Amino acid sequence: APGRPPRQHVRFLPAPDGGDGGATGLVAARVPVLAEHPLVRGPRFRRLKIGAGHRLDVKASGVFVLGIGDGNRLLTDLYNCHLTKVYTVGGLFGKATDDFSDTGKLVEKTTFDHITREKLERILAVIQGTNHKALLMHSNIDMKTQKAYELAVKGLIRPMGKSPPIITAIRCLQFALPEFQLEIHCLHETQQYLRKTVHEIGLELKSSAVCTQVRRIRDGVFTLDDALLRTQWNLQSIQNAIGDCQLKVKTELEKTL
Repeated sequence: APGRPPRQHVRFLPAPDGGDGGATGLVAARVPVLAEHPLVRGPRFRRLKIGAGHRLDVKASGVFVLGIGDGNRLLTDLYNCHLTKVYTVGGLFGKATDDFSDTGKLVEKTTFDHITREKLERILAVIQGTNHKALLMHSNIDMKTQKAYELAVKGLIRPMGKSPPIITAIRCLQFALPEFQLEIHCLHETQQYLRKTVHEIGLELKSSAVCTQVRRIRDGVFTLDDALLRTQWNLQSIQNAIGDCQLKVKTELEKTL
């Protein structure tokens, strides 16, 4: 966008030497304010608003959605859809820390040789069942109605208001003692809540566990395929990403809202 010319301010500059070797005086002159010059500060976008979607903390990575301009309104609409987010979460048995992460202060060490994949998956099934009951309770839908059946077929049963964190699905992707990796589908979570979940899984297995990684691989309609790497943070790549995502955002909003 074309920027307005930089502001002018008055400076007293030395007068040009008359050539007679006399003392030079000062003359008033209007010069541009260099702090606002385009060559100093670059292009000016005062009306370009950028909003953040579901945030990631400093120890997490993955899909992070931003809204630009009118996209801020779409971010609000997507937030009101209460769409599921998907994470891959890494864990390590045998340790416990004060913040549930592998970089926290060590609290205790425990044995883990008795843990098997079958025992882990049994605990995951209990967690999923408990959270499924909470999901139905907070969705405020009579499960005996035709509407509930139609929403269940479309996969649209979700809380339409504020609720505690809810795990809609959880499964084990990798298991090689003492390390394991989970895939967690959830709503209204924080990354710290997922780390605490790993800690609680360790306790249920008569051991302890810390979280080694939290990576968001999907946020609603956005996946890793839509994400831009740091090397792609340029105007053309951002414009292409906006164009590629417009249809899927519109389709999801029409289906849900």
